[in-house]
Amino acid sequence: MVARIATVAFQGIEVRAVDVQVQMAAGLPAFALVGLPDKAVAESRERVRAALAAMGLALPPKRITVNLSPADLLKEGSHFDLPIALGLLVAMGVLPADAMAEFVALGELALDGALAPVAGVLPAAVHANGQGRGLICPAASGGEAAWAGEMAIVAPPTLLSLVNHVKGTQLLTAPRPRLADDAGALPDLAAVKGQETAKRALEVAAAGGHNLLMVGPPGSGKSMLAARLPGLLPPLTPAEALEVSLIHSVAGLLADGRISRRRPFRDPHHSASQAALVGGGPRARPGEVSLAHRGVLFLDELPEFQRPALEALRQPLESGRAVVARAQAHVAYPARFQLVAAMNPCRCGHLDDPAVACARAPACARDYQARLSGPLIDRIDLHVDVPAVTAADLALPPPSEGSAAVAARVAAARERQRARFERLGAAGVACNAEADGELLDAIADPEPDGKRLLADAADRLRLSARGWHRVLRVARTLADLEAVDRVRRIHVAEALSYRRAAFA
Repeated sequence: MVARIATVAFQGIEVRAVDVQVQMAAGLPAFALVGLPDKAVAESRERVRAALAAMGLALPPKRITVNLSPADLLKEGSHFDLPIALGLLVAMGVLPADAMAEFVALGELALDGALAPVAGVLPAAVHANGQGRGLICPAASGGEAAWAGEMAIVAPPTLLSLVNHVKGTQLLTAPRPRLADDAGALPDLAAVKGQETAKRALEVAAAGGHNLLMVGPPGSGKSMLAARLPGLLPPLTPAEALEVSLIHSVAGLLADGRISRRRPFRDPHHSASQAALVGGGPRARPGEVSLAHRGVLFLDELPEFQRPALEALRQPLESGRAVVARAQAHVAYPARFQLVAAMNPCRCGHLDDPAVACARAPACARDYQARLSGPLIDRIDLHVDVPAVTAADLALPPPSEGSAAVAARVAAARERQRARFERLGAAGVACNAEADGELLDAIADPEPDGKRLLADAADRLRLSARGWHRVLRVARTLADLEAVDRVRRIHVAEALSYRRAAFA
């Protein structure tokens, strides 16, 4: 007899079905685990043996073979502990095989038989629901699995409680979906004094999902402004929240299995490697661009990042996907993020300050800014100078308009975009920054004088085709903020003012 337990393996956020096959045969006592397991999976033999011993059970003195099928798919992670243990219990006659056939199982076993939370429970639950099966997972992950829909979910705290539940001597209540506590206040824009141009650019970036680059001396408030962008963005829609949570689940970042409606804000240090930013490593994991999916990726001190890491951002910025190529497989992660970057105008940061003159100007600025390639800069919609804040600005009372008022305008602009894309049948396009090709021509057709201005400016500024389209997207967002149906000359003019202004 061969006992079978269904579980899963992960390639990116893609779920692959795995069949755990357990056979007990006569022969010298042995416990063989085959099917291309990695180190964590191979070590499950000892965890399973100890967990069964904690229940008062011992493995029979037989030749035990556990096969993880398909055998050519690499199995990674500790979540195979529970299905292996269940397979052994079925083979030993402790659990009925037909009861286990209706579930997909995953979970890590402690030596005392307790079930520890594992990554990937949400995508596993979605996969099980699609197959018409239930899910068995640790109790700490039950709230996460409950978001997959109407399905049978068993979330025991220990292996013994699961056995008792199956035998009918103990009843485990079904877990309920849980939301993260998003009640904490985000930094408010009212705390920023001065910097009216930068605040305007921040509002435009939030309204259209545009990429933003802020250039200014140290202490001018670039990081302070970036930290206030999440407070201007609308909450995730249910579909977007599920997308984001699938990625965070695979990465093991869903605390207590709780899902958040707040958009992600990721701010990696400038020492981050290429694999940390776009994903990869010996075990391909989602990078910061994917963890910021449907949210904001803030890169402070942009030129200090490694050049290969920055160049690797170019493809995700265009396609909305981060592809990690490995010898075993190609893994793709969603990466539709909004890039916000900050940098000094030169290495010392005081290029335009007459009181603290830069000793190597203009070569210092030229060399420092040359660390950023033209194609990368071309993919950033809004370039804005953030000058040093004067003492007069600091002495002013707090601005009367805070994040709530700006967020209301942003939400109204986003709603206009949503309705427009829905009317045009553009499924999957959430904001102006994602519009391209014929869709962009349909939504951003300027008035004749606006077209003439854009054509003249394109010749003088030598805009690329990508730059032309990005100006149109920003102009469309400016029109949406004013609730205007047609893009006007003034919108094109303001959009052009954000192109390469910081590098002029």
